[in-house]
Amino acid sequence: MSRAPNRPAGKPAGEVRIIGGQWRRTRLPVADRPGLRPTPDRVRETLFNWLGQDLTGWRCLDAFAGTGALGFEAASRGAASVLLVEGDAGLAAQLESLRQRLQAASVRVQRGDGVAALRQCAPTSMDLLLIDPPFGGELFAPALQAAALAVAQGGFIYLEAPEAWGEERLAPLGLVLHRHLKAGAVHAHLLQRSEYTINK
Repeated sequence: MSRAPNRPAGKPAGEVRIIGGQWRRTRLPVADRPGLRPTPDRVRETLFNWLGQDLTGWRCLDAFAGTGALGFEAASRGAASVLLVEGDAGLAAQLESLRQRLQAASVRVQRGDGVAALRQCAPTSMDLLLIDPPFGGELFAPALQAAALAVAQGGFIYLEAPEAWGEERLAPLGLVLHRHLKAGAVHAHLLQRSEYTINK
C-alpha cells in the first residue's frame, strides 16, 4: 500500500477489486486514510502477468499490506501461504475480517512492522516478497536488504516506489532488475537475487 498524492482517475474511493483467480471481482474496502491508496489495477495486472497467473504452492509475504490487494491477489491465484503484515491496527482488523469472509486458509494477518517481518524470514524461504511501503518514508532500502536474504532461488521481490531503482542502487543489495513499469507516479519493479537470476 503506497502513499501518493493522487488516486488514479476512475477508481472509486472506497474499494478495489481482486483481478484474477478464485476470488476474481471480490471487492476490497479502501479505508479512509490521508494519501493512502492501493496498487493501481493496471500495475497489479501487469505484475501477475510477469509472474504467471498460477502461483500454486508459492510462499508469499506482503510486508506493507494496506488493503491487502497484492497479498490477496497472490492467494487468489493459488499461493500456499500469504502473510499480510500491517502496522495500522484498523487496517489489520479489516484484513482479518476479509480473510475470514473469504475463508482464506492460506492467508495470515499479522499486525506489526513490515521491515521487522522481512528480517524474521528464514533465509531463502519466500517465493514472493511484496514491498510497497509509504512513498514518503525511508523504508525502501532496509526492506529490500531484508528481502534479498529471504527470497528463494528463482523467487521474486516486487518493489513499488515513487522513483526507479536502477543497477547502482540494486547491485550493492545483491539484486537485479527483472522487469520495470512506470504508471503515473508509480514505478513497479520485479527483482531477483543476482545469483538466482533466471529467464522467464
